[in-house]
Amino acid sequence: MIRIKTTIKPFLTVNNANKAVDFYINAFGAVESKRYSLENNKISSVITIEGAEFYLSDEEPCDGNQIAHSFNTPIRIILETENADQIFENALKYGAVEICPIITEEDWRIGKLKDPFGHIWEIGYPL
Repeated sequence: MIRIKTTIKPFLTVNNANKAVDFYINAFGAVESKRYSLENNKISSVITIEGAEFYLSDEEPCDGNQIAHSFNTPIRIILETENADQIFENALKYGAVEICPIITEEDWRIGKLKDPFGHIWEIGYPL
């Protein structure tokens, strides 16, 4: 029997996946490991940031894949990385909006921002 490691991977839905892939590559140093073509020049991708994988796709309402804000879903993504300061600054440079600056709290170095596609990211690492 093959043992499968349990994981949870975010699936982000956006209005322009091509633009979003470019943002995550430039701002977070991400790598697009797979890309699937959808109808109407839309795409679905598998993205990794320092080995952490997530999915990204254009909105496809007919498949139930709609942008989160249309459902008021309160989801935050925590990116835990030692490169938090650099990634945070790059994200701001490429269009993210700072919610909380990156600071050192009791046992974390962390900041919070909203990417250009409406997703909230907490970026940091435990001390």
